Amino acid sequence: MCNIERGRKHMLDTIIKNIKAEVELVKRRDPAARSTAEILLTYSGLHAVLMYRAAHWFYERKFFTIARCISQISRFFTGIEIHPGAKIGKGLFIDHGSGVVIGETTEIGDNCLIYQGVTLGGTGKDKGKRHPTLGNNVMVGSGARVLGPFKVGDNAKIAANAVVLAEVPPNCTAVGVPARVVRCKGRRVNGDLDQIHIPDPVSQELCKQLMRIEKLEKQMNKLEIAELGKKLNNK
Repeated sequence: MCNIERGRKHMLDTIIKNIKAEVELVKRRDPAARSTAEILLTYSGLHAVLMYRAAHWFYERKFFTIARCISQISRFFTGIEIHPGAKIGKGLFIDHGSGVVIGETTEIGDNCLIYQGVTLGGTGKDKGKRHPTLGNNVMVGSGARVLGPFKVGDNAKIAANAVVLAEVPPNCTAVGVPARVVRCKGRRVNGDLDQIHIPDPVSQELCKQLMRIEKLEKQMNKLEIAELGKKLNNK
């Protein structure tokens, strides 16, 4: 067997091995996955990651146009846009996936989990490194926006719909708009934000107005009584 044939066989074996690894990842992380055939045919997150791997291969060899064409084809079919210049480790699982955007200078560690609607993007103010770096085992909830060239540490969690504009330390959870750390290493941070019982500003304002109206009504009643008393005295 000549070197060219050996090289082709090695490449084919590597591709098959990577596909098997991605399928096994989905089986482990998604309880809804029933079979290999179902995963290969219907999981858009898997399709997007596999096409990103191909696009990134061309991007690293400076075939930029081919790389971008592959990424745009992937975007058309999956609804997931991953720039071929992004650096993504092994074990990335994009669950559901629709609306996910991953920018050119994004770096993602191993075994990360990203839900639908997530943006790993820039603010438009930075040059060079413009997008975030995610450590290993990071979870980013649906609809979250992580914007800027900072790091999200290992094992960190980003809550759904959070807007992260600054670094998140390892083993911490960030929530809110703009996001702030509310839990680190399993312990609540001082000033933890209760996402369930958060005060409603509209209700608070209505209560203020009702109290003001009640106070005015009492004052009017006093004035009416005083006026009535004057009329009776004059009679």
